[in-house]
Amino acid sequence: MKKTLGNIYVLIILLFLYMPILTLIVLSFNDAKSMSVWTGFSLHWYQELFQSRLMMGAVVNTFSIAILAALIATVIGTMGVLGMAAMKQRQENVLMGLNNIPMLNADIVTGIALMLFFLMVRWPRGYMSILFAHTVFCIPYVILSVKPRLNKNTDKLFEAALDLGASERYAFRKIVLPELRPGIMSGFLLSFTMSVDDFIITYFTRGAGINTISTLIYSEVKIGIRPSLFALSTIVFVVALVVLITVNLRQSRQDRAAA
Repeated sequence: MKKTLGNIYVLIILLFLYMPILTLIVLSFNDAKSMSVWTGFSLHWYQELFQSRLMMGAVVNTFSIAILAALIATVIGTMGVLGMAAMKQRQENVLMGLNNIPMLNADIVTGIALMLFFLMVRWPRGYMSILFAHTVFCIPYVILSVKPRLNKNTDKLFEAALDLGASERYAFRKIVLPELRPGIMSGFLLSFTMSVDDFIITYFTRGAGINTISTLIYSEVKIGIRPSLFALSTIVFVVALVVLITVNLRQSRQDRAAA
């Protein structure tokens, strides 16, 4: 009985989470613009999506900014973790406390602060201002992901490698970097996801004539969302699902091979 109730509970949760997404996917293939009447299967909205310069420009902006911001934030965050490891415990704790503040801070406060900063230094708002803003708010997440991977055992292994005659560069590449790699990858993926998902900070730091997917959807809401945005959301969801399944299958094969 408990098992049956548990299965029903899980099914309800899954329906609650995925029914809106399934509805969006179905509507992306609806021939009409209506969101309540099904008039037939069509790929018209997908064709409109790929022919729209506005939407494709938003897609390119979103993912290029996300990739660049995640890469830059990952490099800076990893270097920050290595720098903090060389500090005294009290100094490290202070910096970690300061690092946590932006993550606890409201996005709207961060967005307004960055907008005022760009106005103060007379930095034109556009692609580069969004990239800078996304890099700034992604760095704390990278530090939080990489920091737990750098522990006392890593220091001992690094020092042992130096005692055995390895150079600092070689020991870092062979000892420290492999230890940090899972945290680095997690920080990069988290930063990429946060950048793609962000709206508030992007809205306050973007200039006229540049859009990301989130700001484009916001502007479309005022005049009525076209189903081509349903098609775009469907493609993003399917790509994310395929990547997730591929990564999980690869990890399962590696676990079986290791066993």
